[in-house]
Amino acid sequence: MQTSCPLLDILSDGRFHSGEAIGQALGVTRAAVWKQLKQLRKQGLVISAVPGKGYRMAARTELLSAEDIADALSLSERQQLCSIDVHHQIPSTNDYLATLPLPEPGTGRLCLAEQQSSGRGRRGRQWISPFGANLYYSLSWRFNGGLETLGGLSLAVGIALVRVLRKQGVSQAALKWPNDVHCTNGKLAGILVELFAEQMGSSRAVIGIGINVAMPEEQGAVIDQPWTDMQTHLKRPDVSRNAVAGALTKELLEVIRQFEAEGLVSFMNEWRRYDLTLGKPVDLVLLRERLSGIARGIDESGALLVEIDNRLRRFTSGEISLRMTK
Repeated sequence: MQTSCPLLDILSDGRFHSGEAIGQALGVTRAAVWKQLKQLRKQGLVISAVPGKGYRMAARTELLSAEDIADALSLSERQQLCSIDVHHQIPSTNDYLATLPLPEPGTGRLCLAEQQSSGRGRRGRQWISPFGANLYYSLSWRFNGGLETLGGLSLAVGIALVRVLRKQGVSQAALKWPNDVHCTNGKLAGILVELFAEQMGSSRAVIGIGINVAMPEEQGAVIDQPWTDMQTHLKRPDVSRNAVAGALTKELLEVIRQFEAEGLVSFMNEWRRYDLTLGKPVDLVLLRERLSGIARGIDESGALLVEIDNRLRRFTSGEISLRMTK
C-alpha cells in the first residue's frame, strides 16, 4: 500500500507550479490549493511562493516508493514480505505494524513513512521525524520460536544496519550498545525492537529503525545529544532514501535468517569490529547509581561486559545509559 499526497507529488520536482495549474491537475479550486499548501507548511516543508511564478519546494525531494524498494529485492525476498506500506504521515511505523494481522512464520511486513508524529526511541524518548528528510522504517517479523529465542536480536539488527551504512559509503559507522549507530561521535541511527508473544509458541518482533539521512538543522537543534547524518558524511545532497531502504531490507532479511539459525553467537566477531566503546573508558548511568569502568564488549546473550574495579560485570539493557568517558 502506498498513501500519497497528490500536491506533494507535483511539488517534489523542485520546480515552480502556478496555483492555477495545480488546481487543474488536482481538480480543485485555487483556494483549496492554498489550504493544502498551508497544511504542508505546518508539517515542516519549506514551500516558497513567488508572484508570477507560483509555488515550489525549497529543493527537489525524493519521495519514498514501495515499488522502488521492492525493485531492489530478489523475487524470493519479495515473497518473504506480505506487504510494503509507505505512508505520507503516521504516528509511528512500529505502532502501525503492531496493529496488523500476524504474518505467517518466516514472513514479515514492512512500513515506512515520510513523517512520524509520535516516533520514539529507546526508553520512550521522542524520535525527531521531519518530513521527507530521513528514513523512518519498521519491519514486523514472525519467528517460529518463543521470546526466549530472541535475546540479542536488536544487536544483530545493528550489524545489518552498519553493513548497509558502510556499503553506502559511511565508512566510520560504528555500534554503540545496545541499539545506536554513531559516526565521528554523533548519533547517526537508532533501533527500537519490540517483542510480542504469539500463539502456538511463536513470537513477533517489530524492528524499528531511524536513520538520519539529511536532517534539517532547525529540527536537529532540538535533539538532546550530538547527532550527524548521511548527507554530512557522504558530502553530497542526493542520498537516495529508497536505495538505502532497499539495501536495508535485503540485509535485514539475511541477518534474520542467520539469527534464526545460529543466534547472536554468529555475529560476535563482527560486533567486536564495529564496537565503538570496546576497550575504552565508559560511564554507566543506572537508576540509582553511576558506575565507571572499561567496556569489554558483549556476551552471547547480548549483555554488556564492563570491567569495574578489576572485576568483569554484566549488564542488560533495561534502564541503563552507556556513555563514553570524556
